[in-house]
Amino acid sequence: MLLAFALLSAAPAFAQIGDTTYRLRDPAQEQRAREIGKELRCLVCQNQSIEDSDASLARDLRRIVREQVEQGATDEQVMRFVHERYGDFVLLRPPFRWSTLLLWATPALALLGGLFAIWRARRHANPTGIGPTELTEAERQRLAALQGEPKA
Repeated sequence: MLLAFALLSAAPAFAQIGDTTYRLRDPAQEQRAREIGKELRCLVCQNQSIEDSDASLARDLRRIVREQVEQGATDEQVMRFVHERYGDFVLLRPPFRWSTLLLWATPALALLGGLFAIWRARRHANPTGIGPTELTEAERQRLAALQGEPKA
């Protein structure tokens, strides 16, 4: 029993943090590869960089980036290499073009749509835009009749 407890207690010491399969020997190159990887989107997770994702495709992209860095490619060359193969979607900050206009405009359109919906709802709730008005004499008599009160 004591041996089982000791083995289970020691397990966290042997745990590896992150994917160390494709680490570069040169710390400067590894840091460059990580910075490049932070600019590339995981195609599976979609809202994570390849450095933050555990998906197998992200691991493959990390390996490709590290191979390119190890071969002496500049940051721009590595980004272009991956971008040419996977398109704008792989970039966490895609370039502004007419084809990506909707992508860039979506947050502003959503905000404007929400403001328009609030404006319409408020306008519909009070179409005159002014506060409550007094009842006319005819309305008072009709209200009294509906409530069963004698006419004044």
